[in-house]
Amino acid sequence: MEEKRVLVADDEPSIRSAISYALKREGFVVETAADGEEALQQADAFRPDMLVLDVMMPKANGYEVLRRLENRKGLGILMLTVKNDIVDKVLGLELGADDFMTKPFDIRELVARVKSIVRRLDKVEDPAPAPDGKKAVLGQLTVHAAKRTAELSGRLLELTPKEFDLLSLLVFHPGRVYTREDLLDLVWGMEYAGGTRTVDIHIQRLRKKLGDAHYMLQTVYGIGYKALEEGT
Repeated sequence: MEEKRVLVADDEPSIRSAISYALKREGFVVETAADGEEALQQADAFRPDMLVLDVMMPKANGYEVLRRLENRKGLGILMLTVKNDIVDKVLGLELGADDFMTKPFDIRELVARVKSIVRRLDKVEDPAPAPDGKKAVLGQLTVHAAKRTAELSGRLLELTPKEFDLLSLLVFHPGRVYTREDLLDLVWGMEYAGGTRTVDIHIQRLRKKLGDAHYMLQTVYGIGYKALEEGT
C-alpha cells in the first residue's frame, strides 16, 4: 500500500515532535509546520493525505488555514484545540474538518483517529451502496457514483468527500428514512468519535449548496433525514 503523507501543524515543538514520532512509527511519512503560514506552504509543497491541524497558531490560525487551503479534495483533517467548546467544533466541521481532539490528548488515540480517517478516505471510491452502482437522478439533481460527482441542472456541485457520500446515500435511496445514528455509521463509520450534530451540520451545508433544490433533503422530525421521492 502506498505510504500516506501526514502534515502536522502545531506551534508547540514538543507536540509536533511527539505526533511526528508516533505517526512515523506507524509507517506514515510526516512533515511538520510551526505556524499557519508554514502549514499552507507545506500543504502546497508536500501534498499530504492527512492534516493534523492545531486551532491556535501564530500568523494564521487553524480555521484560517482551512479557509485558505487551495486543494482539499481527498484531504483528511483532524483539528486540535485547547477548548472543548461546541461552537469551535461546529465551525471546524463547517469548514470541512473530519474530527476534533481536545488538548491534552492521548497520543495513541490520536494515531487511532488518524488511521480511521485515512481508512475512510481510502474507501471513497466505494461509496454508500447504490441500486445500479452508477447514476441516480432526482429532479434536476444527478449523482454519479463511479465518478463521485453531483450535478444540479447541469452545474457541477463542489462537495467534500463526506458531503458526497451523504448525498449519494440519500439520493440513491429516495424516501427511505435514515436516523442520524444510521448516517453516522454508514457515512462516517463506527470508529468516528464525533456526535450526531455532525450529520446536521453536513445536511445544512448540502442544502445550502443545493440552493432552491434544498427541499430534496427532508427532515423527518424526531428521527432523521430522507431524500424526497419523485412525485411526492
